[in-house]
Amino acid sequence: MNTEILSGRVLAGLIQQQAQDGARILENDGLRPALAVVVATDDESTHWYVRSIERAAGRAGVGCRIVDLGHDASEQALAGVLEDLSAEPSVHGIILQTPLPNGVRADGLVGLITPEKDIDGANPLSLGRLAVGQPAFAPATARAVVELLDHFHIPVAGRNVAVVGRSAVVGKPLSLLLLERDATVTICHSKSGPLERYTQPADVVVVAAGRTGLLKGSHLSPETVVIDVGTNVLRDGSLVGDVDEASVTGVAAGLSPVPGGVGSVTTALLLLHTVEAARQQSRSGLLAASTSRI
Repeated sequence: MNTEILSGRVLAGLIQQQAQDGARILENDGLRPALAVVVATDDESTHWYVRSIERAAGRAGVGCRIVDLGHDASEQALAGVLEDLSAEPSVHGIILQTPLPNGVRADGLVGLITPEKDIDGANPLSLGRLAVGQPAFAPATARAVVELLDHFHIPVAGRNVAVVGRSAVVGKPLSLLLLERDATVTICHSKSGPLERYTQPADVVVVAAGRTGLLKGSHLSPETVVIDVGTNVLRDGSLVGDVDEASVTGVAAGLSPVPGGVGSVTTALLLLHTVEAARQQSRSGLLAASTSRI
C-alpha cells in the first residue's frame, strides 16, 4: 500500500495568507494585530521555535514582541509580565512559552492570560468554554490536527478516532474538537493497556504522547490515517515524531511527517488567532484603535 504523506506546508501557507489578509484589513483601519511571546528558558530549541514564530509574524504583517525574562526568572516576575500584557491595549495575543524555570508552574501562570488574548488556549477558562461549545481559542496544535484532516478531505464524522495522549495542550482539547465533528473518540494514555486494542479498530489515529517511535505498524490496521503530533529532539539535533515511520509506511493510508506536518500549521494558526483576537477585541471595545508598532 502506498502511504500518502500529509504535508502541512501548503495548508500552513494558506492559513498564513488568510492571517496576512486579515491583518492588512485591520491595519487599513488603524489597528495592527500584535502578539507577545513570553520566554524564560535557555533551551535553544525553544528559542529556535520562537524565532520561527517571529519570522512568520513578520511575513504576515503581525507585530511580534519577544519578552525574554531569562532562564532564572521567578514566578512573580512572569506573573507580573502576563498581567501587564493582558491589560495592554496594543497586545492582542499572548503565548507563555514552555519550558519554564525549575520550580515555576505553568498551570497557575496561564490563568493570568485573559481569555480574549489566550490565542493558544492555555487558560483553563478557554478549555472550559471549548468543552461547553462557547467561543474560545482552541490550542493551536489541536486545531491544526483538525485543519489538516479537513485539508486532505479525511472525514471524522461517524468514524473511530484514537487520540494517544491526554495533555491539556493537545489530547483533551483535540478530543473536544473531534467530538464537535461527530467523531467517536477514544483517548489512550499510559494506563490504557495494549495500545493496539484501541488503535487497530480506529479509522484515524492521532499520536501526541512525546515518545519517540511509540506508534508502530503493528498497532494499526490497513487504511488507517495517522497524524503525528510528536516533537522529539534527538541527540544530533534532528526532530522526529512519535511514529515509527519505517514500520508505519506501507500500512497506514496516510501519515503526517515530522517536521513539515502539524507543526507548520500550528505556527500559522497562532498568527490567524492573533488577527481574530484583534478583530474581536476591537469590536467589543476592549481596546482603542492603535497604530502602535511592536
